Amino acid sequence: MTHTVAISDNRYRDRRQSIPFFCPFHLGIKAGRRVGNRRASRGKAGYVDRYAGHLMLCTVTILFLSALDAFLTLNILANGGEELNWLMAVLIENGVEKFVGFKLALTGLALILLVIHHNVQLTAKIQVRHIKYMILFGYSILISYELYLLELASAF
Repeated sequence: MTHTVAISDNRYRDRRQSIPFFCPFHLGIKAGRRVGNRRASRGKAGYVDRYAGHLMLCTVTILFLSALDAFLTLNILANGGEELNWLMAVLIENGVEKFVGFKLALTGLALILLVIHHNVQLTAKIQVRHIKYMILFGYSILISYELYLLELASAF
């Protein structure tokens, strides 16, 4: 009993698909084909179509802590504290809106650059994503210190 298998000749067909104007993976709704561990091990900076959820959570948390830092800084200043950063002190003197806007814009732009380059290798063991985690840890300590200062100010 002999089985014959027919093999179709697909070499001359155009296998490329057209990409519509609005494509879900451009907005991060759908994962693109370039996401995965296959490209992460090449040693070059890997730019991907979709970012990991924990990196986005870290980014949003840093932005939230930056806004909380601005709020707590204004409360400390209202209780008799002093701003030691001369740039922020000038912005606070010009207006609270300018201070908060500049602080959040500066943090947001820095985070955008860090997210885009999160796979870039800085040294043998440190990538840019590790810098984001260090910033998150630093902001957490800063918020704890500001809450301690507010507690001290309310005691007097």
